[in-house]
Amino acid sequence: MDTLSNPILRVLEDYKAAVLAKDLEAFVALYDQDVQVFDMWGVWVYRGIAAWREMAASWFSSLGSERVIVEFNSPHSIVTQDLAVIHVFVTFTAVTAEGVVLRSLDNRLTMTLKQRSGEWKVVHEHTSSPIDFDTTKAIFKR
Repeated sequence: MDTLSNPILRVLEDYKAAVLAKDLEAFVALYDQDVQVFDMWGVWVYRGIAAWREMAASWFSSLGSERVIVEFNSPHSIVTQDLAVIHVFVTFTAVTAEGVVLRSLDNRLTMTLKQRSGEWKVVHEHTSSPIDFDTTKAIFKR
């Protein structure tokens, strides 16, 4: 599916760009004011844009001079008139300022979007990784 001509999948491209640039405003602009996020790191649920903004600000500032390259694989979208769902595999790769790969991990990502004033905004996001039965540890490589 062509992400540039599909306004739903375009959200993924905007997400990638915002994360790479550590652009807090561009990142937060993807989300609805009443967003709820089930993130897999440390907090059970983020409710509302203020909580999600705080998480993103902390994430971006924790990177220092590092950057994160986001890659989406096998995106699928289901769209109705004013509601859409995206599910996709995502790889987050931390790189130095010079582009040297430091580490990476894979997640599963589902976003629910609602059309508001002609724009698609994320109203719910859920990230996950499967858990290994024997070790009960998350599996971070697909």
